[in-house]
Amino acid sequence: MASTTGPGTAAAERTGQQQDAVPAIALEGVSKTYRSGGEQVAAVRGVDLEIGQGEFFSLLGPSGCGKTTTMRMVAGFEEPTGGTVRLKGADVTGVPPHRRDVNMVFQSYALFPHMSVFDNIAFGLRRKGVPAAEVRRRVGEAVELVELTGRERTRPTRLSGGQQQRVALARALVNRPSALLLDEPLAALDLKLRQSMQMELKRIQRDVGITFVYVTHDQGEALTLSDRIAVMNGGLVEQLGTPQEVYERPATRFTAGFIGTSNLLSGEVTASSGGVIEVRTGGGAVRAAGSAALGERVEITVRPEKITLAAGAVEPGACELPGTVIEAVYLGSTTHYTVAADGDDGTEIVLHQQNTAGPAEAARRGDRVRLTWRPDQSYVLPR
Repeated sequence: MASTTGPGTAAAERTGQQQDAVPAIALEGVSKTYRSGGEQVAAVRGVDLEIGQGEFFSLLGPSGCGKTTTMRMVAGFEEPTGGTVRLKGADVTGVPPHRRDVNMVFQSYALFPHMSVFDNIAFGLRRKGVPAAEVRRRVGEAVELVELTGRERTRPTRLSGGQQQRVALARALVNRPSALLLDEPLAALDLKLRQSMQMELKRIQRDVGITFVYVTHDQGEALTLSDRIAVMNGGLVEQLGTPQEVYERPATRFTAGFIGTSNLLSGEVTASSGGVIEVRTGGGAVRAAGSAALGERVEITVRPEKITLAAGAVEPGACELPGTVIEAVYLGSTTHYTVAADGDDGTEIVLHQQNTAGPAEAARRGDRVRLTWRPDQSYVLPR
């Protein structure tokens, strides 16, 4: 029996591996400057990014941080002032949007109200001159993918917001782009529907296997959906990493404060050994993962869910800070406490306590408490 492998097959496999290694999208020193009121305003400042093929990648940051401008430069709707945009290794800087192998889904959906669901989805294919039979087949697949079977003849005005979003996704995906760009597509939906659509987006991206680039200011949304996140601020990428990395180990003070809630404690290093330092704060001495010179002033951070109210003896080596409860908010599964740490620096610490004990054991405003956490759950912020 003849072998099914050979030099040709091996070469093809190597070529496929090389293609997979080429980023779907690469930004090399990309910047964008606008003129406003006679002044130059830098919207994006020398961004370098590589987004892998099949990756769900999010650009996360507050309004005005440059995330949407960055996406529009990938799509071709904005031209960079400097730098290079590459799609699958090819330089597309200066190439118009309709000649780039990407599609974009906007917050407004931009559906044609006078057309049916089928015709909205088929619009791009017909413009390209795709044969009618192929249009029917591909639109049918797209409708099934977004779970709108039976709604093909319905007009968008008779659909819910979530269903309209699915039509917009299907219209973008039916053209089989190498990457799909989504600019805050769920922002107009109510909370429950937005959370449901997050799961749908994740399922659809997994099913089609193409690169999704997602712009959002919603930290929870980015953490839920993304393989990796670029946290942007002031036109720069503050941190790039997995959801776990940017949440558990923020690289900057901005990231620590923007992704969820972080408690920041500052003080002077009084001891350092084995990757753990001791810091004298206004409320007492605490330990944290990291390294710093003796006498150096540092900031350490610890997440609210890592902290507990000590009910008895604290385990050896654990951090411990005494304080007074100034706010207690019951939220069903958890209670959120704000505690004024002892000392004259006015430090307030937020913690989220699981409500596993009875209500009689919950702390109340004015109660004296002890906060505790493990040293490896707090760490030094890079300067």
